[in-house]
Amino acid sequence: MITGYFKINIILLSVMSFRMTFENSDPYNQSLIFMLKDIIAKDLTVIFCGINPGLKSAEDGHHFSGRSNRFWKVMHQSGFTPYQIEAENDRDFLDFGLGLTTAVARATSRADELSKDEFDSSLEFFKTKITEFNPRYIVFLGKAAYQAFSKKKQISWGLQPEDFCGSIVWVLPNTSGLNRGFSLDDLVEYYSGFYAETQK
Repeated sequence: MITGYFKINIILLSVMSFRMTFENSDPYNQSLIFMLKDIIAKDLTVIFCGINPGLKSAEDGHHFSGRSNRFWKVMHQSGFTPYQIEAENDRDFLDFGLGLTTAVARATSRADELSKDEFDSSLEFFKTKITEFNPRYIVFLGKAAYQAFSKKKQISWGLQPEDFCGSIVWVLPNTSGLNRGFSLDDLVEYYSGFYAETQK
């Protein structure tokens, strides 16, 4: 039986098979052409959830491939991976019981280009995904996606009081280079604290 998550992904893969870049095309429409595939499997320790793909990641098909994004550095320096994974080898993340997804599929140059409606329309599919893949933890990178999905106005960093589809929720600072409020050392400190929790 094909479950809800895989039905939708069959559609997305069909779109991906026809994707192409048009010269002088509208940037909004072009962002819909490129789809970034999840890196997930059932019963992982952690699925890290970005807000949405950046344009470069969506175009080249690899998570956090933008030069300024610090995700892969943080994963290594905080203890999640024994070496720094290159974005082009992002599927190696699964070897460590870790996965990647996004809250919203549409790629943008900045996450604040997304509308409330886009988060709302993504919620049920996202719930289906997390329910089916059943990670021990789901980590939202930045507060925006979890605020939109939980409908909570105030979100604190760290462990959240309520599970999400059976998974323990953490919210940690976004590793994007645009997030200048957190240095690399700051990010490593936050993620190291979470890593310690996963080892208990």
